[in-house]
Amino acid sequence: MVALIVILFPPLLIAFLLVMERVEEPLRRPTGPREVAEFLSTASPGEVDTLATSGIRRAMTRWRRRRADRVQRSAEPPVV
Repeated sequence: MVALIVILFPPLLIAFLLVMERVEEPLRRPTGPREVAEFLSTASPGEVDTLATSGIRRAMTRWRRRRADRVQRSAEPPVV
């Protein structure tokens, strides 16, 4: 049993680290001045509240998600 744990632990640890690297990558990406200016001109009141209470990172995430949903909806073909 111990041998199985010794054999499986390193690959599982490496897999976990690779997954965490993918999770952290968007968090490391800095927000550019152009993106902040666009955010301030197009943000909804809820996103501005998020900016005031939770900071720029969470507000930008919420704004990017809204923009991606809007682009995705506009790319869908119309239902006839």
